[in-house]
Parts: sequence; structure tokens; C-alpha cells
Amino acid sequence: MAGLKKIVVAGGGVLGSQIAFQSAYTGHDVTIWLRSEGSIGRCQPKLDALLKSYHDSIDAMEDAESPADPEWCPGISDFDTFDAAECAKKVDEAYKSLKLELDLGKAVADADLVIESMAEVADQKSEFFKKLAPLMPEKTIVVTNSSSLLPSQFTKDVGRPDRYLALHFANTIWKHNVTEVMVQEKTSEASFNAVMDFAKSMRMIPLPVNKEKAGYLLNSMLVPWLLSGLDLYANGVSDPESIDTAWTSGTGAPKGPFRVIDTVGLTTAYNIVEQYQKVPGIATPLLKKMMMPYNFKGIEKMLKRYIDEGKLGMMAGEGFYKY
Repeated sequence: MAGLKKIVVAGGGVLGSQIAFQSAYTGHDVTIWLRSEGSIGRCQPKLDALLKSYHDSIDAMEDAESPADPEWCPGISDFDTFDAAECAKKVDEAYKSLKLELDLGKAVADADLVIESMAEVADQKSEFFKKLAPLMPEKTIVVTNSSSLLPSQFTKDVGRPDRYLALHFANTIWKHNVTEVMVQEKTSEASFNAVMDFAKSMRMIPLPVNKEKAGYLLNSMLVPWLLSGLDLYANGVSDPESIDTAWTSGTGAPKGPFRVIDTVGLTTAYNIVEQYQKVPGIATPLLKKMMMPYNFKGIEKMLKRYIDEGKLGMMAGEGFYKY
């Protein structure tokens, strides 16, 4: 299977915009499909912010003494061959090359790979895949970037089980350049290998997930941690800053749960909290038993209050913290 060059990212949210930008930075032909003019109005500022973030990162990388330094971004360059001017040029070229498209058929007409990166709402994803299925060329591979839903949930909607799997990215992918490549039961070896190679081509470190697991590797550990922090706040035990300080001071970690939620966006957190209670297999019976005391309704109500006030997280300028 030839290399995947023509990439369509469906959705221009926090991660969708990052996936598109990083793909373009590494030389891929990238189109972002968006559902409406309003979506374009929300996506373009994210791309503008990424342009600045990449340039700021490159400036900071010039002071790095080793690739282990916290300012180093392995998604941008190898340490031994780093050329700040060349990287900055590639960033500008990537930004200019990105295409925004509202017509799904036109967007995917010659796509090698479609990366679904929409909200964590099962019905919306299902509707999208059903609309996408008859429009794609035979060659197209489809991946979902869902952080909490199993790919097999949408296999029938996609209509090409051998060329369908999951490709999950962490946030700030130019810095935290790890992806998780998860198969579903009918994924072909050729499709899996092609997606692994694509991830490498965009300077990611792909981690194989050889069996379906809701939450993959990272979120299987991360989501219960975030829920613990949210539960403490929703139940009035303490405030976000104190909860974060307890974690960062006690473990040496750079961020607590509320800083992390601000980074990924409160809407994503809200959708995950909802899905976490509904999707079969997302938690083992033991984990579900452990989480019975969690005040999920209180967490949902608290997150919705912030969202309704426009406090969507870092990209909006305010979430649990102001930026």
C-alpha cells in the first residue's frame, strides 16, 4: 500500500486543527472538512494560534541543550539536525497550504486517508460516517481519533471494515508526539501498517494497540485521574487550583487535572464524562465499582455551567483558569 499523502481531517477542533497543521508541516496535502461557515469561523483562529505556537516553540528550541530539555519539540525537528530558519519556513508553508472545505464529497474525492476528529458524541460520529461512506474512493483508509469510543461501534457505518481503525493523538502533538494505533476486529494488516507508517511520516511515535480498548493506553489511565479531580471540585471538597497544587506538588508533575482539562477543552471533557457512563466496555467491572461514589451528575452540571459561560478552556482564553 503506497504512502498516504492526501489527508482529510474531518473536524477543526483543538485536536483536529493540530493534526491538520502537523500533517501539513511534514509535507502532506491536507484539507480540513468543516460542517458550516460557523465552523470555519471557529477553526481559523485555532490555525492562527498554532502558527504562533509553532514559531514560539522553534524560538524556545534554540536554547535547548539536549532533546531532553522541556522546551524541545520532537514533532518539529530532530535535535542533531535542527535548523530554526528552515523549520520556521516549513511552518509558514504549512499554514498557507491548509485548505478548508465545506463540501464533503469534494474534500474526500482523492483522499488517501480520512481522519475523523469530531466531538465525542456517538450519534454525530455515526451520522458523519454514513454520509462519508459513499463519497470516498476505493483506496481511502478511514481512522477515528475518538478518545473514548471504540472503533467497532462505527464499522457498519464506515462500510469498509478492512480499511478502518483508530488513530489517537495526545494534545500539543508537535511536542507530545505519541500516537496510538488501534485495530478493530476486521482491520487489515496492510491498513494497520499504512497508518503506522503515516504516523511516523508526520514525526509521531506510533504505539500499536493490538486489541480494542476504550481509552486506548493513555486515556485508560488519564480519564479516571481527571474524574477524580472533577469529583473533588463538584462535591465542594476543594477548588481547582488547590486540587492541581496537591497533584503537582505531591508528584512533581507539570500540570494538575484542571490545567489538563483547560488544555484539551471543557467541551471534550463534558462529552467524555457523558460517554464514560454509557459506552459498554469503557470501564472494567472493577473500575466501575471503584467509581460508584463519583458524582457524575454533579460533574456534568459543573462543566456545563462553565461551557454555557463561554469558559471553554485555554483556546478560549478562560476555562478553570484565565489565559
